[in-house]
Amino acid sequence: MTADVLGPGYEAIELPMGRDAEGEVVATLVRRRGGGDPSRRAVLYLHGFVDYFFQRHLADFYVELGFDFYALDLRKYGRSLRPHQTPNYVESLSDYFPEIDEAVRIVRDVDGHDTLLLNGHSTGGLVAALWADRARGKGLVDGVFLNSPFLDLAEPLVMRKVGAGLARALRPRFPKAKLPAGVSDRYPRSIHREHEGEWEFDLAWKPLAGFPVRAAWLAAVRRGQLRLHRGLDVDVPVLVMASTRSVRPTRRVLDVTGADAVLDVEHMARWAPRIGRHVTLVRIEGGLHDLVLSAEPARSQVFVELARWTNGYLPDRPAPRPS
Repeated sequence: MTADVLGPGYEAIELPMGRDAEGEVVATLVRRRGGGDPSRRAVLYLHGFVDYFFQRHLADFYVELGFDFYALDLRKYGRSLRPHQTPNYVESLSDYFPEIDEAVRIVRDVDGHDTLLLNGHSTGGLVAALWADRARGKGLVDGVFLNSPFLDLAEPLVMRKVGAGLARALRPRFPKAKLPAGVSDRYPRSIHREHEGEWEFDLAWKPLAGFPVRAAWLAAVRRGQLRLHRGLDVDVPVLVMASTRSVRPTRRVLDVTGADAVLDVEHMARWAPRIGRHVTLVRIEGGLHDLVLSAEPARSQVFVELARWTNGYLPDRPAPRPS
């Protein structure tokens, strides 16, 4: 581990992931240990699209709860993005599984944790659910927390079919074709402290205008969503949190505070039960898309609910696993 860009208390390790069509690929594992005696509990955080780990207060929360904190900047995101790469681009969500596998190996086998919570946000929430389904029965993860997971396209039914169809049609010959889709800059402006928000993040890694949505990437996301819609079988407790409402930024709708301005929260509520047999859904009044970046009192409510669920399902001294 080396010093991380977040400063004292944070370390980072580069995870070589071989090569793809664009060249060398890496992921980056960030670690913040708690003080005092070594913890047996850990959390691994997966970010969303046009995103990376920067939420120090989230790490603070987990450390105070008795967890060592880890975050993975996935390939071609944030700390892992290289000049020769197309930002945030993959052709299958399973491309992320090797770096999650390696991160989990380090957390469990190298650093010696025996309880692991997987925490995914937005696209990272979809990836976390798919990975946890693949890992069922292996004892690698003990709980899953999904913060506003990307479980469906945030468009009316007709537009979802048209957009997904266009992505599938372009993918074979023009996989990196830019699609007329993306996230409005209203949301990132609403959270960045130099605009209307209170948070600091690197605008090279999380630009206000976002990165282009590519055909193969959207096709990969849609395949993952439809896989989830058919039903996963995640075998550990799952907590899904979403705002109580969504808002669609337009020229006439400029105020995106107090709501999810990226995804449709009703999609999250609809599809959450398909993740596994033991799913808890919590709705946060006034929550933003990244719920932990919400203004008060919504932000505190997120942490109250997460602490309650975590202490119930991932206690400090877990019961022994059945033999």
